[in-house]
Amino acid sequence: MSDSESNALVIIVDDDVFERLGASYMFSDAGYRVLEAGSADEALQFLESTADVGLLFTDVSMPGSMSGADLAHRVAERWPEIGIIVTSGRPRPVPLPLRAQFHAKPYEPNNVLQHARAMTAPLG
Repeated sequence: MSDSESNALVIIVDDDVFERLGASYMFSDAGYRVLEAGSADEALQFLESTADVGLLFTDVSMPGSMSGADLAHRVAERWPEIGIIVTSGRPRPVPLPLRAQFHAKPYEPNNVLQHARAMTAPLG
């Protein structure tokens, strides 16, 4: 794992504190820096004020003005360099941004981290 990969910044968005904590541990144990948000609105505030976000990891069902799927589309349009992984305990929402990966809950951490590494690997 390279330095730039191991310290990529991930925003974890889930209104369930236990799900968010589990994902936070999963990513931090793998060497990522983590920001946690309880809603899509809170995640957007982080994105507006933080320059080096490498990955968005979001649940679909969320309180507030937009769902995780809506957030994924907003991030894909506005910050195309940020990788997107969407997760849900419900069926895959359609549509998602083309380059977003979907993982059904309960997800397999190794599969999620494999996608995360591919999305945050430095180009070239």
